[in-house]
Amino acid sequence: MKKALLLLASIVLGFTATAQEVDENGYTTVNVSMQPAYTNQVYFKLATNTQTPVVTSSWDIAFQKASGMNLGAVRVNDGKVTCYEASADITTWETIDVANESSWTQLYNSETEWSIGAFDNGSENTPSFGFGWGLYNISTHHVTGTRIFVLKTSATNYKKLILQDLDPMAGTFTFKYATWNGTEWSADETAVIDFSDNEGTEFIYYSMETNNTVSVAPADTDWDFVFNKYYGEVSMGGTETVMYSVTGALHNSNTGITVAVKDEAGETTGDITLPAEEDYTEEINTIGDDWKAFNQSTMSYTIPEKTYYVKYDDGTVYRMYFLTFEGTATGNLSFKYKNVSATMGLGDFDTNKASFSLYPNPSADKNVTVAYNNTDLTTEAGELTIYSITGSKVYQTKTNVSQTQQLNLSALNSGMYIVKLQAGNYTETKKLIIK
Repeated sequence: MKKALLLLASIVLGFTATAQEVDENGYTTVNVSMQPAYTNQVYFKLATNTQTPVVTSSWDIAFQKASGMNLGAVRVNDGKVTCYEASADITTWETIDVANESSWTQLYNSETEWSIGAFDNGSENTPSFGFGWGLYNISTHHVTGTRIFVLKTSATNYKKLILQDLDPMAGTFTFKYATWNGTEWSADETAVIDFSDNEGTEFIYYSMETNNTVSVAPADTDWDFVFNKYYGEVSMGGTETVMYSVTGALHNSNTGITVAVKDEAGETTGDITLPAEEDYTEEINTIGDDWKAFNQSTMSYTIPEKTYYVKYDDGTVYRMYFLTFEGTATGNLSFKYKNVSATMGLGDFDTNKASFSLYPNPSADKNVTVAYNNTDLTTEAGELTIYSITGSKVYQTKTNVSQTQQLNLSALNSGMYIVKLQAGNYTETKKLIIK
């Protein structure tokens, strides 16, 4: 049974619609701060240029809203928590000893898909019925916990827990936990997760510090990727790899987003060749953490020549590339992006047959003249469409490619736009700047 996606989220500090700084090539510059020591996770939405900072330490466990035959995933906040399987025998609950930490097995969330969490990687693997942390009962359709886990949040803070019961039909998840106070375990706490909570998101988040569910980051449709700390597989040279805490971006495949990466310079004024369809992937770490590299000589980060193409399920494509990363001292990073959807599947004008120009460009008074040069085009009828840099259609009119045309664009805000002219089988796009 395939478990469904789980996003990382937490207490929302507030949405921030960043002021757009659009350059002459149509790219918006974005500055993001995760704060020193990566105090925040930051969610970002390209279409709205919106940032949502989230306190990294505000949640511990995230539960997918299971229902019916979808049993869900259970992830830990690996920007805060180290997760261990401490025992495969739940009858040893009273004798769990933090002095035995070295014998416990550390577990990790998947870095390539949201649908597998650290708890799902537990040792309960009874064929057909084992789900890492518990066993599925074919008669009751419940999953009952069979493993004891310990979450470590600091050198001295431990929480032991058992995921006791998942009832996907009722939409509830029951678990118990206790806190190590330095000498002994506290009284047991029991929590019940109700999947009807937090409408607009697919996941419920729990804090064992506040003993309650917490308000979470943006709704599923309000973010494309999150900048955060997570465990990723890092090469040790040759074929050897280890799981290591890294900082990067994981994208939201839950809403159909896919990403392709190309080894090319981000800053370019030339034509863009979009990735082939098969180059896009759902793997959530396609952006990941290797958009920056640490230089041991300068003790600073450098940015390799890589670009990322973020594709929505409606076909919209954004091109983005990174500019800076300052590391844990500030948590600051920056990147540029623009909507390149207007370049998809469009044939260029044959310059021997037709062309068009815009003037003045930039336009200070929002009045623009379109001049056509139709020397050998079989049709004179065309259509002129203007798009914002987010891909929204903001203006459209019929046109005659044998005549000069005046456009009154007073309804448009200042900024960069894409103007597309289509006449018969010929299509051409140009940039327009309105001051």
